[in-house]
Amino acid sequence: MSGWFLLASLLLGTCAMLVKETGITVFAVCVLYDALVLCRRPFIHQLSGSRVRDLRSVCSPFIKRACLISGFVLVIMSVRLWLMGGSMPLFSEQDNPASFSPHLLTRMLTYSYLLSFNAWLLLAPVVLCYDWQVGSIPLVESLGDIRNVSTVLLAAVIVALCLSCVFSLQGPGSREVLVGMLFLMFPFIPASNLFFRVGFVVAERVLYMPSMGYCILVAHGLGRLCSLVGRWGTTVLSVSMLLLLLLFSWKTVQQNHVWLSREALFRSGIQTLPHNAKVHYNYANFLKDNSRPQEAIHHYTTALRLYPRHASAMNNLGTLTRDPEEAERYYRKALDTNPQHNRALFNLGNLLKSLGKEEEAETLLKHSIHFGPHFADAYSSLASLYAEQKRFAEAKEVYLEGIGKCPDSSDLHNNYGVFLVDTGEGELAAAHYQQAVRLKPAHYVAMVNLGRLLRSSNENTEAESWYKRALQVSRKVDILTPLGALYYNTGRYDEALQVYSEAAALQPHSTDIWLALAQVLAMAGRSKESEKMTLDIISREGGCIECYRLLSAIYSKRGNYTQALAALDQALQQSPSDLTVRAELYFSKGNQLREMNQLDRAFQSYKLAVELKPDQSQAWMNMGGIQHIKGDYAAARMYYQRALLLSPGSKLLKENLAKLDRLERKVTGGS
Repeated sequence: MSGWFLLASLLLGTCAMLVKETGITVFAVCVLYDALVLCRRPFIHQLSGSRVRDLRSVCSPFIKRACLISGFVLVIMSVRLWLMGGSMPLFSEQDNPASFSPHLLTRMLTYSYLLSFNAWLLLAPVVLCYDWQVGSIPLVESLGDIRNVSTVLLAAVIVALCLSCVFSLQGPGSREVLVGMLFLMFPFIPASNLFFRVGFVVAERVLYMPSMGYCILVAHGLGRLCSLVGRWGTTVLSVSMLLLLLLFSWKTVQQNHVWLSREALFRSGIQTLPHNAKVHYNYANFLKDNSRPQEAIHHYTTALRLYPRHASAMNNLGTLTRDPEEAERYYRKALDTNPQHNRALFNLGNLLKSLGKEEEAETLLKHSIHFGPHFADAYSSLASLYAEQKRFAEAKEVYLEGIGKCPDSSDLHNNYGVFLVDTGEGELAAAHYQQAVRLKPAHYVAMVNLGRLLRSSNENTEAESWYKRALQVSRKVDILTPLGALYYNTGRYDEALQVYSEAAALQPHSTDIWLALAQVLAMAGRSKESEKMTLDIISREGGCIECYRLLSAIYSKRGNYTQALAALDQALQQSPSDLTVRAELYFSKGNQLREMNQLDRAFQSYKLAVELKPDQSQAWMNMGGIQHIKGDYAAARMYYQRALLLSPGSKLLKENLAKLDRLERKVTGGS
């Protein structure tokens, strides 16, 4: 039976360690309890019977059990160390300030005081907080600090309890004090900084197992007191204990409210420890994530006032700053504090990239990857920098390296897909978009990108299904507009109107959406509504060139070429900076003039169009057509041939040239 108990102890001890690392200490508790309690009576019995030579029969089973447990502990600790990469975790000064103090006296006094502080938390858990880092408990730097009194008192109590344990071992009495002390002290040893540095000042979670020993000691002490006092004393003690249990229960219920939400937890930290920089930093992160930037800036600033070397607070302040110079100053200050802060390196690199300082940005992004090899955003940013510089091979290499180091990053797969589309590898891009969706089923951006890719291949049904799947995740304008464009381009105007109307309701001030809606109305035969909506857009934004082009198309369709021409002139008066847009406007104007039979003016408009954009084969062909009509066959042929160079497969051009040949032969034959 003892073998089964041993196996059960090993199994349960392993489970305790998997839940929390301090669970490893239960094995030490088991071995000591085995030695001091289970093996004590047989050992004393053998000594009292003067049968010393039979001690081996008593000690041998215990030694075997102890060796088995010790070997097992070494194995699971090795496994644990292997899972951690063969090294202990690294902590910063803000995690455990005392361990970074250069003075031995300060470290020893602070560590000793923290023991008494944890003991007080067990006795009276009045002040509780989820995080006790960064200034929560000032260092004990001298022997004259009044807090040393609590350390001395704790030492006296521990000595008294240890003496009680010794006396209990010598007599036939109970062993509750010993068991209580074992559970109270040994599980706390890993958190005491005795053997290695820990990543916290005080952590209430490390008191869970010691609290078992505390409960045993309290129960044993209550029992002893009840045996010493009379009936009325027992009643008073019982009522007092009941009140204490009710008080602790009420405290538990109150503390449960603190853990109901992230905001409640972080706000409780500020209320409990307002001088703790870490709780201000955490609450600022929450505010930042919930689009409350001004409040976040206040708490980041407070965190820096309490702990000026908080690099992460400086970095996050930079992300909330709209002024590039101020943001750069925060990022550089964070890197002065912690040169290996990969987020600050990444943010500063992105900022400099946007400012055109590409060489320094590249260096910073490489360092961000070096110090954070599993930071997917850094790979994407560096690869996009290479892509912008047309260094496609290096960009692809960075993307593949990032996917290898961060295979579960959906954003990295999506961004790589965008890169592949831009470099003409659409089929491979589709696989990465789908992988992004598999990794994150709510990744609507990858769904929209996949829909666009399918749309470019005229796979409209599949594209529509991906757009609709994205809309099931979120009804965003970025999803609605490409779906509306799909409906528009495939002649499904009623559905396009419905989608664009929803998009306009979400972004009522978006000129592009209202213009798209007006274009759909025009194509759906509702030209009056389209005209009214377009004029309304122009009244709000007079420089809308596309609005004038749409008005021109509406008027031209009605046969009102004068108004159509006036609308195009209005568009040209806006002096568009894009040469292609200006060329297209002159081409459209030429078409209107040709419809009005003003061939000379039309020719001049076409000429302006090809001067701005020489690759407009249609403009060259129309110029040839005008010269053809006017009887200047040599000029017409020159323009036709120029157009044919740009569009060698055009049947219409070949037919016009053939007509020109026949006319020239007719003219030549007639002469």
